[in-house]
Amino acid sequence: MTHKLDLSVVIPAFNEAGRIGPTIEAISAYLKERRLNYEIIVVSDGSTDSTDSAVGAYAEKDGGVRLVSYHPNRGKGFAVRAGMLKARSDSVLLSDADLATPIAELETLEEHASRGLDVVVGSRALTESAIIGWRPWYRELSGKVFNRLVRLLAIPDILDTQCGFKYFKNGSATTIFSAARTNGFGFDVEALYLARKFGFRVGEVAVSWKNSPLTRVSVLRDTFPMICEIVRVRINDWKKRYELPPSSD
Repeated sequence: MTHKLDLSVVIPAFNEAGRIGPTIEAISAYLKERRLNYEIIVVSDGSTDSTDSAVGAYAEKDGGVRLVSYHPNRGKGFAVRAGMLKARSDSVLLSDADLATPIAELETLEEHASRGLDVVVGSRALTESAIIGWRPWYRELSGKVFNRLVRLLAIPDILDTQCGFKYFKNGSATTIFSAARTNGFGFDVEALYLARKFGFRVGEVAVSWKNSPLTRVSVLRDTFPMICEIVRVRINDWKKRYELPPSSD
């Protein structure tokens, strides 16, 4: 008999062999302590290092760990979408492989979700947010400029769309990511835009976040493509390319 899952955790990973093991261990230990019936889905996005074998080793020891792997690299948005559509729980947590936001912050997101929210966004931009570690001035500046553009073009009331810690309840993840199209780092904006479009209740909550010097996002390489992806979201909507998936009823 298969027991209903309390939570699916989706972790996109590209060449994360050095960090994915401790992340899986931390998340698994936390969820076991809470006695949750869970699955951890690691999506290896065309990794060329030993990410796949590292995750596979954990999957052999823990039946709750699953590996989704493909080649070539398709982008973080593609990886997140692949994991979300494999999730078997109606409640799904998105977490980055570096666990920059501690897994215990899930309880903060769950608390806010219990007040009637379907999608809860972990935020580094609120007054109560706790940022640990130094960020270069140019990364701080580019983040503020990007967030301002996001509010202007797509989502006016979310201050931080890009934090890699988001909680989806009530089957919202399946609905949102079945319609999503963005393969790059702009996928967060598209997901939140679609959440609003499809009538889900979205909220933002302060979390703690530790800066990682090993971040994959490059200010010079990725900012302009991300802006283009946001513009494309509005174009896709205007051309009626976003549709609710067929009801299973």
